[in-house]
Order: sequence, then C-alpha cells, then structure tokens
Amino acid sequence: MKILLAEDQAMIRGALAALLSLDGEFEITQACDGNEALSLLKANRYDLLLTDIEMPGLTGLELAKWCQRQDSPTKVIILTTFGRAGYIKRAIESGAGGFLLKDAPSDSLIHAIKQVMAGKRVIDPELAVMAIGDEIDPLNDKERRALRLAGEGKTTAEIATNLFIAEGTVRNYLSEAIGKLNASNRIDAARIARQKGWL
Repeated sequence: MKILLAEDQAMIRGALAALLSLDGEFEITQACDGNEALSLLKANRYDLLLTDIEMPGLTGLELAKWCQRQDSPTKVIILTTFGRAGYIKRAIESGAGGFLLKDAPSDSLIHAIKQVMAGKRVIDPELAVMAIGDEIDPLNDKERRALRLAGEGKTTAEIATNLFIAEGTVRNYLSEAIGKLNASNRIDAARIARQKGWL
C-alpha cells in the first residue's frame, strides 16, 4: 500500500514514517509541506494521504478537498494536534475518511488506516460529537486563504501576489471575514478563525 505522508515537522514526519514502515505492508513517501504533497499527488498514484492540517503552503484540509475535486481514489486521513470542531467538520465535508489526534496510541493509527482503506470512516467519537454541536463556519475558501496569510503577518500586497488577485480584492475578502467574525481587525479575525478551526 502506497502512503503519502504530509507533515511539516521533520521529527514527527520521521517518527511516523518509521512507525508505518515497521508494519511491512506500507510504502511511505514523505512530503514536508502542502505544496510538495500536491506535486506528489499530481505525479503519482497513492492509496492513502496521511496529512497534518496546519502546514506551509496548502493545508491538509485543502489537500483533502483537492483529492475530492479530482475524484481521486486516494483515501485521506487527517492527523493533527488540534481537535477543533471546525477542523473536524471541514475534514468530513472534504471527504476525509479519518480524523485522528497525534497523541492517539500508535496501534490506533494502523487500525484506522486499515479501516479507512476498507471504506469505513474513523473519527474519535468525542471529536465527532463536538463537531456536530459546533456553530457553522461563515468563511468561504477565498476569505479563508486571505485571512490565513494575513494571520501569518503578510501585507495586502503580499497576499495579493500569493493568491494571484488584486489588492482591492484582498481588502474585500479580509473586510468580509472581519465582518462575519465580528473581529476588530484582520489579526483578530485570524485569531478567532484559528481558535474555531476555520482557518
């Protein structure tokens, strides 16, 4: 089984790759960020994408959404430190087969991979309940991308360059996001959205 492991923290990526290699039936390819993972997904066929959420470039949720849009046979498991309800909801919407916390026991990861490959969905029950009871994410994808870059300290011009759009459009997206989140400015909006798992 070919697994693409996308994780930006080298130590965690190495530990996960070593753990999965012990099983003997997994062939692991590693990606250090979302952009590298996307390039690998475009160039090769993988049975499973095991991905972190928060990474430079594309997030794990954006990778899952890309797989869904391509109607890719690649299954997706999100592996994260953050059990935020917004993340879980977005993972489910983007077709991820599993959502696991990084502090879960290692044997539960192997079990989850086998379950997801068998067509089942694996989400920690407590996290699933949390996702059902949470408020609805008001941001659209364009606002989310602009807000995430703003939260990283990028200027309007840098965001425009990054997203290949006009500066006025960036200001509109950020203004919409600030209004929807009842935030005082772009940094406050990014903080609120990140806490809720909407970025």
